[in-house]
Parts: sequence; C-alpha cells; structure tokens
Amino acid sequence: MPCWCEQVQVIAAPSPPEKFLLPEINTSDYGKKCVVIDLDETLVHSSFKPISNADFIVPVEIDGIVHQVYVLKRPHVDTFLQKMGELFECVLFTASLAKYADPVADLLDQWGVFRARLFRESCVFHRGNYVKDLSRLGRELSKVIIVDNSPASYIFHPENAVPVQSWFDDITDTELIDLIPFFEGLSKEEDVYSVLQNLRSSFLEIHKEAILGASW
Repeated sequence: MPCWCEQVQVIAAPSPPEKFLLPEINTSDYGKKCVVIDLDETLVHSSFKPISNADFIVPVEIDGIVHQVYVLKRPHVDTFLQKMGELFECVLFTASLAKYADPVADLLDQWGVFRARLFRESCVFHRGNYVKDLSRLGRELSKVIIVDNSPASYIFHPENAVPVQSWFDDITDTELIDLIPFFEGLSKEEDVYSVLQNLRSSFLEIHKEAILGASW
C-alpha cells in the first residue's frame, strides 16, 4: 500500500445512500460536531497471542472455533473517551467484525460515549481497503471529524481527519491525552477544515521520517 503522504489525495466517494448509517441525532447532541473514532491501534491493540497484562480477554468464534483475543487499552483512553463524550456526538467506526469489536466496545466504553457503533459491513471496499465513507453517515460533512491511525480508512475525506500514530504496547504513549486540548478548541470552531489542515501539516512534519519509511 502507498505511504501516508500518497494516501491523503482525495478520492471521489460513491454517491451517498438513500438510507444513512446513523440514526437521527439525539436532542442532547444538537449543536455538537460528530467525531468518528477508530478502534484498533487507535484506542486499543488486540492479539490472538496471550498478553500477560491484557486489560480484556474477549472470546471470539471463528469458523466454529472460539479464540481468546487479548486486548490492551491505549494509555489515557478512559480520560480521552469521557472528554470526547462531553464535547461531541461520538461514533465508533471500525473495519473490524462486529463479533469482535462489539464486545470490546462494551468493555471499553463504560460511560456510553458512543452513540452508535459501525463495523466492517458499513465500510466501502475500495482498492483493497475498507474505507469509512463519511458521506454515508447522515451528518453535515463540515461538522464531521474522523480520528484514525490508518489514512486508507479516510481516503475519501482526508480533509476531515485527525491522524494519530498507530499504537501497540507503548505504556509511555501520551497521544490521546495530548489531543484533548486540541479537541476542546475544535469543538468551538465553526471552520474545522482550516484547523484540521494545520494539524495534518504539523503531523506530517513531526512524523516525516516514520511516514516516508512506512508501508501501509
């Protein structure tokens, strides 16, 4: 797959469907922007191999066999989710299968932050990638933000993205808590596109070496 800098070119999305992925917005969320948050390598890291310090162990049946999935929570994810739930209408959107991601989300989101959960079947399969087409959500695109570690996931709408580094097991990671002040400011902005453009430029500059050497 191409590197991050190649992935961010805008790819025309398919026409929006007659029926949108999200239900009508809750009255408590009126006036809030919608933030779409990825799961794997953004909020958690999961493995079929046993992890001694796993936060969750989730049984998942695959082809009639039950496998134990070991899940690590990214540092500060609890604080991040609680704050995001205060500021935005939050939606979990993952390319993973619901039979894995749904029970993980049950354990992860103890506060009911996610107003909706979208899984692989809600993605668009495009050039070998599961893409999260934000135009299918049923929300005004100028008020939608996607937080994701994979540029391929938001290739249709890179201008709506807050990119994050993939996380696996670094216990010193502070990316989620470092993003909170940014999101506090973003929640009050009318023009999110200019703010997000500046963020992506900073992200590219900070992570230039890793991005150029990465193979997605």
